[in-house]
Amino acid sequence: MLGVISLALALIFSLAAVLCFAFPSERAGRWGRGLAVLSFVAVLMASIYLLVLIFANRFDIAYVANYSAIELPVIYKVSAFWAGQQGSFLFWLLIHGAAGLYLAVKKDLPPAGMAVYMGLMALLTVLVMAKSPFVPSEAVVQNGVGLNPLLQDPWMAIHPPIIFVGYALLAVPLTYSAAALLTGQKAQEWLPAARRWALVGWSFLGAGIFIGGYWAYKVLGWGGFWGWDPVENSSLVPWLTVGILIHVLRVAQIRPAAVAMVHLSAIFAYALVLYGTFLTRSGILGDFSVHSFAGTSIGMTIAVVNALVLVAGLLLLIVKAKNLPQGEYYPGYDSREFILLLGALLLVFISTIIFLGMSMPLLTQLVGKPAAVDTDFYVRTTMPLAIAMLLSAACALLRGYGQGKVLAGGMPLLGLGILGLACGFAAGVRQIMPLILAAAAMMSVGAAVLAWRKNGIKTGGMTAHAGLGLALLAMVLAGSGSQSHSQDMAVGESYDIYGHEIVFKGQEFAADLKEKYYIYMVDGQEVRARTKLHANGSDAAREPAIAKGLGGDVYIAPSPAKGNGGLEMVLKQGRMDMDDDFAYRFDKAEIDHQENGTLLVTAEVAITDGNKVEQAALNMLANADGGTSQPVEVFGGQKRLRLTGITQNLKQIRLEILPALTAEISQPITASVSVKPCIWLLWLGSIMVCIGTLWAAKR
Repeated sequence: MLGVISLALALIFSLAAVLCFAFPSERAGRWGRGLAVLSFVAVLMASIYLLVLIFANRFDIAYVANYSAIELPVIYKVSAFWAGQQGSFLFWLLIHGAAGLYLAVKKDLPPAGMAVYMGLMALLTVLVMAKSPFVPSEAVVQNGVGLNPLLQDPWMAIHPPIIFVGYALLAVPLTYSAAALLTGQKAQEWLPAARRWALVGWSFLGAGIFIGGYWAYKVLGWGGFWGWDPVENSSLVPWLTVGILIHVLRVAQIRPAAVAMVHLSAIFAYALVLYGTFLTRSGILGDFSVHSFAGTSIGMTIAVVNALVLVAGLLLLIVKAKNLPQGEYYPGYDSREFILLLGALLLVFISTIIFLGMSMPLLTQLVGKPAAVDTDFYVRTTMPLAIAMLLSAACALLRGYGQGKVLAGGMPLLGLGILGLACGFAAGVRQIMPLILAAAAMMSVGAAVLAWRKNGIKTGGMTAHAGLGLALLAMVLAGSGSQSHSQDMAVGESYDIYGHEIVFKGQEFAADLKEKYYIYMVDGQEVRARTKLHANGSDAAREPAIAKGLGGDVYIAPSPAKGNGGLEMVLKQGRMDMDDDFAYRFDKAEIDHQENGTLLVTAEVAITDGNKVEQAALNMLANADGGTSQPVEVFGGQKRLRLTGITQNLKQIRLEILPALTAEISQPITASVSVKPCIWLLWLGSIMVCIGTLWAAKR
């Protein structure tokens, strides 16, 4: 109830703040700022209350039951806050409110802008209330489902909140744009602040995307970092659009006529954030993306909010267009202004292609059976544009603002282009377009450094541009240059794969039996692939082994052995059954009701080898969703028995008879071994982009 009341108050305070800021007077402004603070406090209360519910294991709340569990570690209980739709919307609203609090206290935004900002906050509050995290559970459960084991990773714990920080902060440039249109504010009064906020939002959104890519590479075991999944693209398209916004903002500071482009970019950047949210949370992509939420009832609400923002923004721009600055966008084709706008246009083309690709399930659904494009579509269509964009960036960096101002000649870049080609060829790349992309990437890195040395670009801009070039170079080397081989491996055997000596050392179980490891020696370096286990011992999530080196990574993704040598047996009470080594008799069973509502089933089984008889007490913890149990060793570990089921009258049980642990861990396995040349450059370049962008924002 407290959470619902807090959200209702947040909505009331936000709408009241809109009314106050809509009337430009000192008194109304004070009231508006106070209401903005109260609105944030109300959202903060709702957020704290949700965390309290999670940590108090309040499984009578549906959201807590779906995303938390008693045994979940603290870090993942915190990340359960934003793991689902409802919580992630609330987190987005919290960050939006925090930014609004800062704007209200600092008085950086005109009242008209604050009215728009608080209006957006009211719309986000409506979304949270439409998909509330405080809805009671339909059925009472004693423990929650918890997080998917794949999501129980530190990188995935921070990936969603960083993405949502970026989403929330991108509302600020939009409101600066709206305020300028509504009040006729001069461009030089608001462009620097809007660019600062856009840079910070761009950095956070980019960091979230890069972290998601690293998690996919490190955890999922498929060997890639970007799959062109529609949900991945739903965050990439806004990021690319904000890249357009940042660069036209810079041009507009030199050429006021470009202000119209700034307004258009700001509107579309935030509208695409909402559109991506609609795609991922409406259920439309349920059959086309592993990341998408299943079909939900909130899709239409998000679509309406998206339409309101986009249509209102475009109508305002159309009405006020005649009041915008006029003049030339650039003095000549050899000016930095022209080349920057050309690069922005190329980004528009790239964004449009990816937008159409990720929207294909929606578009095809309107005319028939929904369908999606394959990953090759994105690679074929965007690679030539990416090459052109890098070359235009290099040309722009070597020019000054104004006509005919040359900071440095381009001859040194030709050598770097040849070096990029050579690096790609050495990595095994033989396709023409990726090789040209590698050359263009190296040329853009060199151009950034040259421009920085000639004072044509600041340190932050140089770092970000050089990082982007290195990241794209790494994508060529580690993507097109990657080689993969499937190898059957026996314990202790040595294999020469792509020039690397790999020895499979066998398997090892963690002391708590919650994880097992496949151990390899790669060129003398020990690396481990981790498999998280369910309580019954079956695989829950698998992570690859990665041997890192200056030349790149050796990436080993093991496949579980085909069968573990186990046998399933059904025993009736008092009856005996046999396998190749032992005979088994089920004697009796009993059930104890536990305090947490689960049932502890204990079955006594006698085992004999013909000479000796052992008694084993097998336990299974049962609840409404099924049962979990651990194997029990018998006859000195020669066999392991696990209770997997029992009839209601306790007269019949189901056993799983497993081989000795030493036999299981020494089984041969199949592993996919691949090499990823210089992939560390991708992570370095990504970090440079984010740090450089934040550095530029600070200036």
